[in-house]
Order: sequence, then C-alpha cells, then structure tokens
Amino acid sequence: MIPGVFEYHRPSSLQEAVALLAQLGEEARPLAGGHSLIPVMKTRLSTPEHLVDLAGVSGLKGVRQEREQIVIGAMTTQYEIIGSPLLAEKLPILREASLVIADPQIRYLGTLGGNVANGDPGNDMPALMLCLDAEYELVGRDGQRRLRARDFYLGAYDTARQNHEILTEIRIPSPPAGHGYAYEKLKRKIGDYAVAAAAVVLTIANGKCVAASIGLTNVADTPLWAEAAAQALIGAGLDRAAIANAATAAEAITDPASDGRGPAEYRRKMAGMMVRRAIERAKSRAQA
Repeated sequence: MIPGVFEYHRPSSLQEAVALLAQLGEEARPLAGGHSLIPVMKTRLSTPEHLVDLAGVSGLKGVRQEREQIVIGAMTTQYEIIGSPLLAEKLPILREASLVIADPQIRYLGTLGGNVANGDPGNDMPALMLCLDAEYELVGRDGQRRLRARDFYLGAYDTARQNHEILTEIRIPSPPAGHGYAYEKLKRKIGDYAVAAAAVVLTIANGKCVAASIGLTNVADTPLWAEAAAQALIGAGLDRAAIANAATAAEAITDPASDGRGPAEYRRKMAGMMVRRAIERAKSRAQA
C-alpha cells in the first residue's frame, strides 16, 4: 500500500525538532531511519499528517562510555553498532542482535532509537534493552527526563513517550567483565520478524549463576522482561533442570498471536526453545 498524505519537516536542531512536535501535536511523528515507522504507514496502521525528520539534527549519533554506563545516540545506525570497537568490548550482545535485524541494506539506515522508540513488539532491540536494564533519555518542551526501558512499553505501538518528546540517547549499564551473553532468534527468512527470540545476559562465579536477565521478542503485545525465568537461574549451576525451569517460566508469561509465523502454542514453545539456546550459549561464553 501507499502511505497517506503527510507534510515533511527537516529541522536542523533538537530544539527546532521539539518545537515542531509540540506545535503540530498528535498528528506529528519523529522520523529516524524510517524502517519501523514507514511500514506501518504503508499499511495505514499509522497515518500521521506530519513527519519530523531527525536526520539533520546533529549530536544524536555516537557511542561513548560515561563511568559505568555505555551511552548510544538514538540516531546511531545498526551498521555503526556492529562496527563499534567499544560495543564489541563492553556489550557484544548488541552487535549479535544487530546482525540478525533485517538485512544489510536496512541496517545501514535503521537506527537504534527508531527501533526501540516505535513500540513495535516485533522489533529486536526493545527486549534486549529490557534485558540490559537500559534507560532512555527523552527531550521535550518541558526539558529532559530519563525512563527505564522496563517502564517504557505500554502496548503494541504504545509507549510512555509524549507526543512532543524525542528519544535522544540510550544508556546501558556496563555488564561485568567476563559476563555471558546471547541473542537467539528464530525467523522464517532473512528480513523477517522473529517467530520468537530471546536475549540472555548472565554472570557466573564459583560455578554458580550469580546474576541473570532475560528479554523476549515478539511473543506478546510488548517486549517482555522474563524476571521469574532469570530468577530460576540464580544460585544454580545452569544444569539441564535449571535451564528447563527458566524456559518454562519464560513460556508462562508469553501471549503470542497466531499468525503467518505459526499458531500461538507453537510460538510459545519456540520462545522457550530460544531461551534454552540463549542460556546455553551465554553459559559457554561466561568466564567463571
């Protein structure tokens, strides 16, 4: 399909972009890489009357470390995430997840901010942000605020971002050195959304799991933080029984739709399978 009629705006500063969004109200949407927003516009699930393109706004790109946090500008592309030496050292799971998003052409333009801000339950990065306990920095007419990713997603395409706000950066606590990580994604073909996917980050000491976090992609109306599943691992030696318990707990919180990717029960079981695989790979990478 073809998107509805809209007016295009290209501000040159963050202040101008925020002012435009405040002035234009609910009928305006910020545009980052476009790979989350444009598809829903084509299907008329979203019909904004104004697009405010952030490509001309300086200062919204880059990766840096601030004390114990890694800070990523919202307009940083998936391609730039894949090529970042700092992320390869500190947060390699970001590179792993970026490499299974869509295809190279989309990764050259698709941005981290656009991926996490749109509220699309099929996007890969939101569940990873829940897993990593990221914070989003939002700038609007009333100034700036920070919001945990775990408090950001309210429903499908529904987030805590106000209409006049722009997500400017993502702040992620640096996991400890030697942590284990994995992002497992099952999809039908290259470029497709996940049938189900799981992000796992864990730490092992003296043969036991001492910290764990799990995020789930595209198995509910929002990305899911599987807190009970992660708790099932803590204090355990990550044997088959512990991993099975975690997978079962993860399946229990899912509510997938039956669609072209499979019936709901199949997708629920695949969520558990992705959790199992991700835990096993994370365990193999962790330095006890």
